[in-house]
Amino acid sequence: MAPHVAIVADRIGWEERRLIETAPEHGLRIDWVNDESLCLGHPEAPAVTGYQALLVRSRSYTRGGLVATLAEAAGVPVLNSAGAINACENKAVLRSVLHAAGVPVPDFRLVLSRKDFTAALGELEPPVVLKPVFGGMGKRVTLIRHADTAQSVYDYVEDLGHAFEQACLLEPYLDGGTSVRCLVVGRELVAAAEFASAGEDWRSNAALGNQSRALDHDPDIGKIVDGVLGALGPGIYGIDLFRTADGYVVNEVNHAPAFRAVTQSTGADIPRAVARHLQEILT
Repeated sequence: MAPHVAIVADRIGWEERRLIETAPEHGLRIDWVNDESLCLGHPEAPAVTGYQALLVRSRSYTRGGLVATLAEAAGVPVLNSAGAINACENKAVLRSVLHAAGVPVPDFRLVLSRKDFTAALGELEPPVVLKPVFGGMGKRVTLIRHADTAQSVYDYVEDLGHAFEQACLLEPYLDGGTSVRCLVVGRELVAAAEFASAGEDWRSNAALGNQSRALDHDPDIGKIVDGVLGALGPGIYGIDLFRTADGYVVNEVNHAPAFRAVTQSTGADIPRAVARHLQEILT
């Protein structure tokens, strides 16, 4: 009987469909399970009974780590590990974990209040970027070019309803207009692409429909990827890098990466790489 794997996600997108379609070629059966329907808690919770592994691709910034933690406690193998997902969901935690492992990350300050924000501005002069601790896809990432507009920008953060939404990072703006997305499966760097900001939007992010191109092998990128895997363990990651005068730094690591844009840019067959990795784990 084919090993039975659940993709745990809030919805089915292009990536999930491709993973489900590719699975039978590698002797796997993959089903979608809504991340709001598991009702986990007791180690014998029936929601995960019968699955040999869970592939967690929740787009929520809290559900993935919670599901992975409880599924692991129930003895079900989880990709990625609960520890890795919990770190990736929280940008402040991720930066701390990577920095402790010797992986270069941008300078930053944690901003939990206007007092924090004002103090951070005194240490990191504009231009700076204000971004949510919990978030992705380039949303609510704000470039502050001048000190005289900074406090009015923070008004919008302060008016958000929950402390969860108000938690932010302030970091230097690394001018360049490009970022590098690395798709990792297991311990293999499957593909890397450079994304450039498009039109008048300064942000370089695949989710924003930016222009992209495949990157050739770069030993410096490989070294960074190895460092991230050393800190988080093997898994399926989208590792986002910025170039600086001193080399690459890790901006973010996504535990449930979108990979359509990288596939289109590089021709890499990421669904098959994921299926092979699952097969290796389960056999």
